[in-house]
Amino acid sequence: MTIIESAAAASAARASETETQPRVRLDNIAIRDFRNLERVDLELPPDGAVIVGDNGQGKTNFLEAIYYLQILRSIRDARDPDLTRFDATGFHISAQAHTPEPHEFSVGFDRNAKRKKVMHDGVEIRRLSDALGALPSVMFSPRDLELVSGAPAERRRYLDVVLALTDRKYLSALQSYRANLARRNAALRNATRRGSAANEQQIAVWEPALAEHGSLLIEARAKWVRDHSASFSDRLERIGEKGAAQMRYASPFADSEARYDVLLAAYEEKRSLDLRRGLTHVGPHRDDLELTLDDRDLRLFGSAGQQRSAAIALRLLEAATLSAHSGAEPLLLLDDPFAELDIHRAGKILVMLEERGLGQTILVVPREADIPPGLMRLDRLEISGGSMRVWLPKGFARPEQQTTAANSEEKGTSPANTE
Repeated sequence: MTIIESAAAASAARASETETQPRVRLDNIAIRDFRNLERVDLELPPDGAVIVGDNGQGKTNFLEAIYYLQILRSIRDARDPDLTRFDATGFHISAQAHTPEPHEFSVGFDRNAKRKKVMHDGVEIRRLSDALGALPSVMFSPRDLELVSGAPAERRRYLDVVLALTDRKYLSALQSYRANLARRNAALRNATRRGSAANEQQIAVWEPALAEHGSLLIEARAKWVRDHSASFSDRLERIGEKGAAQMRYASPFADSEARYDVLLAAYEEKRSLDLRRGLTHVGPHRDDLELTLDDRDLRLFGSAGQQRSAAIALRLLEAATLSAHSGAEPLLLLDDPFAELDIHRAGKILVMLEERGLGQTILVVPREADIPPGLMRLDRLEISGGSMRVWLPKGFARPEQQTTAANSEEKGTSPANTE
């Protein structure tokens, strides 16, 4: 059986099941002045859609706007003013979705007031953290290669996003840790500029809070990695990577039983070094997520194909985590993720997605030929200069149209028989 046949068989098996996992479904979305998207009003089919367009026309911007409804910030780390279309006073994104219950979401940014307003079912959300994760979704992109080949900060950010979206205690600890870290670093820089370490108490005062919240972050990260390490290995093997894959949370405090005390002592021990350099050198903000294949660091020794496979495995784990938390398959946002994968890896990934129950899928590609066979059934749209229109290639018919045509032929009422 070929890869394409396997994907089709997996899809058919899922379709025949009487009970399936509920899916997050984006019913419609309205976008105003977000990057180059001046005005987009789009209703989406339950299964999703494929958006075709040349580079620079707004395909990725459209996916970013959808994902913004989940994390309330740019997935590409752009500032909100930079997300606003040139000469516009702000941007606005609103949507109706099932998660799986029906909800309405909206977020707007006013460039002049430098204010962001978030609404959920017609009620303004005062604390942005309360609106995080409202539209469970996972975005796959060729840029995900940085998750494996990039600096440790990329992998820490991955862990922080996954855990903050599914664990409120983690989110609270992360916010508190970052705030106290910024204050301690500011105190260190102030002492460094003065050229004196006489007032260490101004630095030490922040350390108990760092130890308290930092120990919670380390514990949650280490547990998530332990719980999903076998799944990471299994996914890499199923994609076709040979060798024993491992995922490990690299922290000098991960295995400490008295983590708070050990971490607090470490801040004190490193204080003189921190004073000389004006920076905090110990804590969860310095940890890493190690990914290996046959005990070789994929960041340093993995091939491009192996690194991409590992990145996609991480995104699949993210989808599984969001699904377990929300009770529904998350929205899949695919930014031409198979562009730099060989056909065998791409096919096996599609099989894995189909087997777990493919969520509503929005795929963006530059050409029709780039649509994987397993996603050819999706409706097509075309984007040009930030504007979208429905586009059905020659010879393409929606499944319901094919069914109607077949029924008409059986009854002798097809267009060919009405003359």
